[in-house]
Amino acid sequence: MKAQETQTSAGVFKLKRGSLEVKLTNYGATIMSIITPDLRGVKANVVAGFDNPDEYLTDRAYLGSVIGRFSNRISGGKFHLDGQEIQLSLNEKINQLHGGFEGFNRKVWDIIQHDDHSICFHYLSEDGEEGFPGNLDVRVMYTLTPGNSLKVEYSATTDKPTIISLTNHSYFNLSGFENPTIHEHLLRINADSYTEKNKNNTTTGEILPVKNTALDFSNEKPLGEHINELVTDMGYDHNYVLKNDPSPAARLYDPLSGRSLHVYTDQPGLQVYTANWWDGSETGTQGKAYKKHGAVALETQALPDSPNHPLFPSVVLRPGEIYNTYTIFEFSTG
Repeated sequence: MKAQETQTSAGVFKLKRGSLEVKLTNYGATIMSIITPDLRGVKANVVAGFDNPDEYLTDRAYLGSVIGRFSNRISGGKFHLDGQEIQLSLNEKINQLHGGFEGFNRKVWDIIQHDDHSICFHYLSEDGEEGFPGNLDVRVMYTLTPGNSLKVEYSATTDKPTIISLTNHSYFNLSGFENPTIHEHLLRINADSYTEKNKNNTTTGEILPVKNTALDFSNEKPLGEHINELVTDMGYDHNYVLKNDPSPAARLYDPLSGRSLHVYTDQPGLQVYTANWWDGSETGTQGKAYKKHGAVALETQALPDSPNHPLFPSVVLRPGEIYNTYTIFEFSTG
């Protein structure tokens, strides 16, 4: 499936349980909308997206899609595995970003199960795709739970040693984009440290404390409080090293609507990205132009560029092993 095509064979699929409604497409295994009520019971779509799968063909922001084979950046698009140097495609100058030119967000996935509460997408990533070794057999299951949550479960197997880090790239504005920015959203992250970046926007391998920096969300504060101090990135585009405990990885709260989002995961990292390069040129399902800092992505993931940093948790998947990970998006009010 090429990005320049104007039509896709992908369909649209709906899930509903209680007050939570989710719409998805098998193009990119993408979340198109998440509709949930505010404090007054008024429902709205709280993620950025489009009404038609064809609109995602030209999307460059990865709206709601599954990212793979490897999320975030791999420095130089290369790494060593079992003594062999692997060269990947370079879709971001000298780096590979989010799986390459035609990552998982550009694929039409099979549907292997669908009912009112859940859907399971399947994709076979062939050996050599975007430079990655091994035939990787991937499943992503979306399930609405009784607790007003959307659970995302990822699983994969391979026939050769390879690397993997999957995530979902949904952008949240809990006001339903009634507020055009997320500056007033309150954010708390269960992390005391982050992975330092270099001038090429890849990690140096150093893990630094967030204390006394603009990156400190260990206590709840507005996203807009220090966002303009991050001049190089035009806002937040940073990976946090999560604490290994049962607490939510993050809590996002919108005072305007009273909606809150708790994010749970078993992954070690959380990339926070505040749509720094949105320019209002795209209008989504809410009928609102998507402007700079119009939403925030909370991407649960392996630590960036892990294959090139031996002290980071391993991202290697070998034949006979099963990659299993999950993320839960739990919605509430108050």
